[in-house]
Amino acid sequence: MLTPATLDALLARYEAMAEAARANDWDRLSALEREAAELRDTARASADAAADAATLATLPAAEAESLRAGIERLLALDAEIRTHADPFLASVRKLLAGGRQERAVRNAYGALAP
Repeated sequence: MLTPATLDALLARYEAMAEAARANDWDRLSALEREAAELRDTARASADAAADAATLATLPAAEAESLRAGIERLLALDAEIRTHADPFLASVRKLLAGGRQERAVRNAYGALAP
């Protein structure tokens, strides 16, 4: 189950990831994403849907609201990170595609070169 401690750790990583994305610091963003992935994997590995549902049903309203708000914040940060990262990734894809096309042209017409 996603515990408050794990949620807080994820929120800290996502806040830092959003900051790195705003600054176009892709190396830092990548390192932080690996840390966040480890936290998500840990939470997922300890998940048991039936037990988690039972636990969530007995949570005090304030704690359930806190988890809900934290998850919404994670989703908002993820969306913000994507708005910064997607254009960068598109330019990388375009750059790589250009290199691939250049190699294809050289392979096709290279034998005709003097």
